Amino acid sequence: MVPHLVTALTGPINELEARILESMPAIERWFRLEWMEHTPPFYTSVDLRNAGFKLAPVDTNLYPGGWNNLTREMLPLAVQAAMAAIEKICPEAKNLLLVPEGHTRNSFYLANVARLKQIFSLAGLNVRLGTLDPDITAPTSFELPDGQTLTVEPLIRTKRRLGLKDFDPCTILLNNDLSAGIPKVLEGLHEQYVLPPLHAGWAVRRKTHHFKSYEEVAKKFAKLLGMDSWLINPIHSHCGKVDFAEGAGLDCVKTNVDALLGKVRRKYKEYGINEKPFAVVKADNGTYGMGIMTVRDAKELDELTHRTRNKMSVVKDGQDVTEVLIQEGVPTYERMHDAVAEPVVYMMDRYVVGGFYRVHAERGIDENLNSPGAKFVPLAFAESHHLPRPGEKPGASAPNRFYMYGVIGRLAMLAASYELEATNPDAETYD
Repeated sequence: MVPHLVTALTGPINELEARILESMPAIERWFRLEWMEHTPPFYTSVDLRNAGFKLAPVDTNLYPGGWNNLTREMLPLAVQAAMAAIEKICPEAKNLLLVPEGHTRNSFYLANVARLKQIFSLAGLNVRLGTLDPDITAPTSFELPDGQTLTVEPLIRTKRRLGLKDFDPCTILLNNDLSAGIPKVLEGLHEQYVLPPLHAGWAVRRKTHHFKSYEEVAKKFAKLLGMDSWLINPIHSHCGKVDFAEGAGLDCVKTNVDALLGKVRRKYKEYGINEKPFAVVKADNGTYGMGIMTVRDAKELDELTHRTRNKMSVVKDGQDVTEVLIQEGVPTYERMHDAVAEPVVYMMDRYVVGGFYRVHAERGIDENLNSPGAKFVPLAFAESHHLPRPGEKPGASAPNRFYMYGVIGRLAMLAASYELEATNPDAETYD
């Protein structure tokens, strides 16, 4: 099932799709060479927005949940990618310790954990779940709506290793984004791989760093294809020392929103786009669609309601918002049953393994869809009829659109790889 585009794929995106398809061999070679120099994140999901005139990532998650929203058809591909990823890190791996989020009683989230456990079990690993939740002091079972049972166990830390009772893993896979900080129990481990690395967690990571890296990747890619990188890159800027509750630092946000909207207006004029630009102000760290607002005019920041200030002040796990990313808003013109939709691409190691459409009937084209009320419609990138079809008229073929999404998703994943290298606290530095 493919959502239709309210505005048919015309103008720049049409040309972009045609160019991507005709450049497929060069693109795949370029990715291959990049992966020889850089290590992909262990797993990644990327939220994309397709405006018909622009296709860009707006969020990149290094601890993706939602694996249960992917079709069963994508399982073989995910298992293969999981095997490749584990083989690179710990070829003799036998045991995998999966550490989920603390709020393990959410049945949707548990279904995601069950799917991850299934993928890595099928990849030939013994998978057990260990929790950071201090309230769980003995093995605890949770029943899922589909009748499955998941058992979560308390972690056991020895001097240099982390495991469970009678379980010593080679690899520890976090599906917990460390919003609340880096737990001591995960630090200073000996000969055990923690994936993703601890500095990928929101205690350290910043969206600004990611989009700075993405800008670099987009420019390289655009040069390869001889195109304008703006077509795949949302303009962004950053403000530190912001306190929405007290109204401090909002002048910085206003100035940056104003400047960004000016740049977008000039681009719209250049491409003959008859749209009103908007900016998205979001917490520089954190996930779950928290701490995000749409701004169409900098003056709106003078009249923030008490509710909006509160919403923008705190993100997941009660973390205060002190820095924000100001990002060019990319409207989404994809529709499913008259509801606004956006594609989300899922990757493991360097492979696209699937994705889904996030659909929200109560949100507009310029609003954040990652909010209560969202529904998920799966799509499988891996089925044979989803292989790109070069030679087809641009905008006419769903497989071509999926290939294009996979390319942009992989660019965001490559940017995450650049970002993690640049922020790695253990990296050797050369003067």
